[in-house]
Amino acid sequence: MTTATTSAVASGAAPTTDIDATAAQSLLARDGCVLVDVREPDEHARERIAGATLVPLSTLTAAKIAALGAQRVLVHCKSGRRSADAAARCAELASRGIEVTSVRGGIEAWKAAGLPTVVDASRPKLGVMQQTQLAIGVAVVAGTALGALVDPWFLVIPAFMGSGLIFAGATGFCGLATLLAKMPWNKPVKASASCATGSCAR
Repeated sequence: MTTATTSAVASGAAPTTDIDATAAQSLLARDGCVLVDVREPDEHARERIAGATLVPLSTLTAAKIAALGAQRVLVHCKSGRRSADAAARCAELASRGIEVTSVRGGIEAWKAAGLPTVVDASRPKLGVMQQTQLAIGVAVVAGTALGALVDPWFLVIPAFMGSGLIFAGATGFCGLATLLAKMPWNKPVKASASCATGSCAR
């Protein structure tokens, strides 16, 4: 996998779209290769791969990746789905000699391969998006149960949550996620405040 990735640009062939964690670590030991974390700032602050630059998928563009000034860019997320999306967004950069490759399986595969991460135990284990999903799920189940067993008016709760999801999907803005991000347990500590700019204190 490493050999194929290394030779892709030089041979003019289509670049490798993903790579396993062990091969990724080998590539990162070479000059001209950078690692980008496309998760959200709270996820990056909790646990990250040392040296990774934070560029959340929600704001990632091919121009931002090109601005890093590297010919080979490895992108990772938690499990590989968001990083695959990021690599697809940057496919056009191959014509400029910039190869963007997703780390297959994300940081979970990285850890499964026995590779190290930097962990801030003071941060919540669940990211803001996971907290949002949990809160919506609980509200929908509770509202549906109360609507069926107590009073139909309680069905307003799951209807409201569903409307919120539609709005979030259409606009990219989730009010509940924004609210949860402001909760005390999600506020960044001083040691990790720079994570928002992709330069976490280590």
